[in-house]
Amino acid sequence: MLWQKLRKVGNSYVVTIPKEEVERQNLKDGQLLSIEIRPAEVRPVMSPDLRKAFEESWQQNEKTYRYLAEN
Repeated sequence: MLWQKLRKVGNSYVVTIPKEEVERQNLKDGQLLSIEIRPAEVRPVMSPDLRKAFEESWQQNEKTYRYLAEN
């Protein structure tokens, strides 16, 4: 699966295919392709070590964090 950004070029929109993917799939210029278009949502994921540090910090400083968020 590729993740690419939609860009406006003139009156059209384009999505590029990286050269490496074209070569990997042995695609040719002018070849007809099938493309499924769906919006994608990307969410960051915390590493286990970072999540542990966050949870420990939250337990020790929850009141302070909540105060800072409100002010």
